[in-house]
Amino acid sequence: MAELHDLTALEQGELVRRCEVSPGELAEHYLDRIERLDDVGAFVTVAEGRISTCARELAIEPVGASPLWGVPTAIKDLNLTAGVRTMFGSRAYADFVPDVSDNVTLSIEAAGMISLGKTNTPEFGSPAYTEPDVAPPAVTPWDRTRIAGGSSGGAAAAVAAGLVPVAQGSDGGGSIRIPASCCGLVGFKPSRGRVSGSPMYGDPIGLAVAGPIARTVRDAAAFLDVLAGRRTGDPFWAPGPMGTFLEACDRSPGRLRIARFVEPVLLDTPVDPACVAAYEEASRLLDSLGHEMVDIALPLPREAVATFETCWAVLTALSVVPLEPARQEMLRPLTRWLGAWGAGVSGPEFGLAIGAMRRFAAQALQTLAPYDAVLTPTLATPPPRVGELRDDVDPSRDFEAQKRFTPWTSAWNVTGMPAVSLPLHQTSAGLPVGVMLAARPAEDELLLSLAAQVEAAAPWQDRHPPGW
Repeated sequence: MAELHDLTALEQGELVRRCEVSPGELAEHYLDRIERLDDVGAFVTVAEGRISTCARELAIEPVGASPLWGVPTAIKDLNLTAGVRTMFGSRAYADFVPDVSDNVTLSIEAAGMISLGKTNTPEFGSPAYTEPDVAPPAVTPWDRTRIAGGSSGGAAAAVAAGLVPVAQGSDGGGSIRIPASCCGLVGFKPSRGRVSGSPMYGDPIGLAVAGPIARTVRDAAAFLDVLAGRRTGDPFWAPGPMGTFLEACDRSPGRLRIARFVEPVLLDTPVDPACVAAYEEASRLLDSLGHEMVDIALPLPREAVATFETCWAVLTALSVVPLEPARQEMLRPLTRWLGAWGAGVSGPEFGLAIGAMRRFAAQALQTLAPYDAVLTPTLATPPPRVGELRDDVDPSRDFEAQKRFTPWTSAWNVTGMPAVSLPLHQTSAGLPVGVMLAARPAEDELLLSLAAQVEAAAPWQDRHPPGW
């Protein structure tokens, strides 16, 4: 007989609806697993007092409730959660307890989901690995010597290890899709403006958006239904779906024209044969499903990389500059280096960089307009070993190593397109390797339809890591 954690999030929600298990019982099941099995660096804070209060409040399921009502989840430690310690992955905020919750937290609570706590993230969510000073590294359950990716590494480690059925991540340059690939999961980055950044609006550029990390496409879609929506004052927004994102998974995508390229966007770097094999296998699968595959050149020029880097450095500086000098000294070398870079960018320079990035995005979208979707590898290598990318002595080398590891993901943050990493492949040693599909801006439903079709043709739900 299947254990509760063997079931999908939607199956667990159905058990709650049928009163075969209570939200409190589900929460206790996962709390026990977290206590016994979190050797993957998933959680930095477990909010037990808040959990019991939430479970008691979920006595009667309201009419029209989310299919995930009563299902446990977790919130990334970058997101404000009133009354729960929120460290942003940094020693500078090790004692910070916010008195307000952000939109992501409020949306999860409004849907009747129970957050078990805060998941591990690198400092201010910047690196592609999760190795903060405030917690152990987040590692993939498939090989605990290797990284879970970043910056939503704790969220992905939690889902992959069966510590929660779904978790929230955020993605400004690949931070949902990178850990999804490292941990053998579905990681969905929604379109720009799909999920409100209220009330902080900490990204004035529009690179970052919150989204789901899950074991199945349908679970990811149901969680996106929870997170999606606009709030008054949002600077970006995407039109609402025709129905729900979960319903989109049950619709055929039709015959699509899918562009593909394997050349890295950010820089010339070798691509591991396993990642190329995953890309080619996905191409053959999509072709067998009736889609037209078309090889294309890079849609973004290499000149766009310097512009993105300028904007990324300024975003880091926005987190560093407000801190008093004593707290700035607590920051990691990479954060201080990026923060100094960003602080040295003048206002006019930053404005020009944003304008240039908008133009690069427009050119890429025009190039991709004839295609319904785009296929690339997610990452250039399987998950590296802990510490392999990190370089505290020379942060510039650290930054370059991250670019070589993630040479495709940030392209779709620049364009604002929805993108998903799917766990279609494994290496001969059993390490997960994702492939990435993207769609036109606001066509999240089509991308979910296509991803669900791929999953139905090559299912991965019953694939579990050691220690499951």
